Amino acid sequence: MTRRIEIHRSIFAQIVVSAILIAALITFGLWLLTDATIQRTNRLALERAVDVDLAGMVDIFASGGAVELSNRINDRLALQPRDANPAHYLLADARGAPLAGDLRTWPGLHAGVSEAGEVLLPDGSRALARSTQLGPDLRLLVAHEFRDLGLLLRQVALTFLAGGLLAVGAVALAGLLAARRLAGRIGRINAAFRHPDDAALAQLARDSQDRDEIDELTRHSGEALSRLRRLASAQRETTDQVAHEMRTPLMHLDNRLVKALAATPDGETAARIVDARLEIRGIIRMLESLLDIAASQARRGDRHGLAPVNLSLLAERLGELYADSAEDSGHTFELAITPGVVIEGEEMQLTRLVTNLLDNAFKFVQPGGTVRLELEKGPRLTVCDDGPGVPEEDRETIFDKFSRGGNQDSRNGQNGAGQQGAGLGLALCRAIAERHHLEIALVPSEKGACFTIVPESKP
Repeated sequence: MTRRIEIHRSIFAQIVVSAILIAALITFGLWLLTDATIQRTNRLALERAVDVDLAGMVDIFASGGAVELSNRINDRLALQPRDANPAHYLLADARGAPLAGDLRTWPGLHAGVSEAGEVLLPDGSRALARSTQLGPDLRLLVAHEFRDLGLLLRQVALTFLAGGLLAVGAVALAGLLAARRLAGRIGRINAAFRHPDDAALAQLARDSQDRDEIDELTRHSGEALSRLRRLASAQRETTDQVAHEMRTPLMHLDNRLVKALAATPDGETAARIVDARLEIRGIIRMLESLLDIAASQARRGDRHGLAPVNLSLLAERLGELYADSAEDSGHTFELAITPGVVIEGEEMQLTRLVTNLLDNAFKFVQPGGTVRLELEKGPRLTVCDDGPGVPEEDRETIFDKFSRGGNQDSRNGQNGAGQQGAGLGLALCRAIAERHHLEIALVPSEKGACFTIVPESKP
């Protein structure tokens, strides 16, 4: 089953979200630019209108004098155009006293330099005004109100909002379709890496049409996986052949020793033959363990061949077997199994994992000691004992192959792991655990050794 990637971790989802944000930011930026342009254009037009109006008033004064200018100001105020900004005037003497117009107070504008600026009208509205000096005792102020652009700006904002939503929607749809297509292509590559079987490799071959970089990656991935499968197959064949070629002569040698043992009447020679047979069988067990470790490590992360295993029933079944052995050996065996714990795995391998840990515990615990097997949901499997424990200097290397620790006396250090001192039991436990996406660890305990097996932590 293909694993789902969380949305926040998907590069394609991040690209789509980034495209949507960029489209939204561009739309917002264009709206700000348009809004500022409209307001600036309105101000420039108002400035030109004020300058033109003021220039016309100055011409009237030049040709008709102050009386004619006063009449024209009154006419302008009486005939305000509806489609233009309302105009306001103030003709004042040198002290600022009004002579004509609808404004009664001279604002703080310097008429001598024809200063322009915003002024506040009596009704509270704002206007753009410019003043000028007509004579030593006469000055004129022309002001035009700012046009109310609220409605226009709101319409523009709504237009950009609608357009922005359409643009963002289009970008999101196009990005989503493209991302789903790319995610599907990348997903098939990931699926082939998780389950590099014939069907997955055939799918990669169909996908690699040399259309773009993803197809090139697909082709290279398929070729790499095919090479790895061939290498792994060759490695397995070689190791199986080597194991067979080594096991066969060793078994022949063992048979010869059996015949020699039956033919010799010498007790000392017979004892040495028995020791030799034990060493031969130890070599065979070590060879088989090494092959099992190599096979488990080679299949790490490969979900092929895994099936649901009721770990609770497996632990209970093993617990019953070890309970009888513990009674005969004088040990106390405690069992605490949570029912219904099921994981994907190989039942034989998981059985070997648990038995290795239990054998290791019973091997190093003196009669009268306690061994405890506990299984909780998670899953979390724990094997603890009150034996001698593991020396501090061996805790970092206890799961390495051939790790026996610094003390060869099995009663003084719990590091042989049930492999006749070869130091392969715990290495095999770790290989089997990693094959099932589990982690095995030696955790601190008040007395003895305590091993836990939990799911691998996500990177």
